[in-house]
Amino acid sequence: MPSFANPFAGNVDRKMTNEELMQALRLDIAGELEAIYLYESHYLATDDPVAKAVLSDIRDEEKAHMGELVTLMRYLDPKETELFLEGEGEVMEELEELGIKTSGGIAPAPSEPAPAPTVGDLS
Repeated sequence: MPSFANPFAGNVDRKMTNEELMQALRLDIAGELEAIYLYESHYLATDDPVAKAVLSDIRDEEKAHMGELVTLMRYLDPKETELFLEGEGEVMEELEELGIKTSGGIAPAPSEPAPAPTVGDLS
């Protein structure tokens, strides 16, 4: 959870190097992930349609922030970009092995998850 006890904790007394900025961006991404998780939890915990609409919109804005931060990271560190793309390639290979067509991009997840195994399920 955020810590606001010291209002100057986030201030830096000098300009950061790109390496330091990359570390800060990783922390920013962790904060965005936490916010997504919290807004999604609140969304799932209510049946109020207005609350659901507002919470889902805010959650999706946090997801857009994630995309912005990752894009900035890819700009700042080409080596990290190579690793991101390597990871993407591994997932694409796995999708292909599973027979999931991607049309060159990431395939959407199925609308319904696969049934979970039950206690005693040996399949």
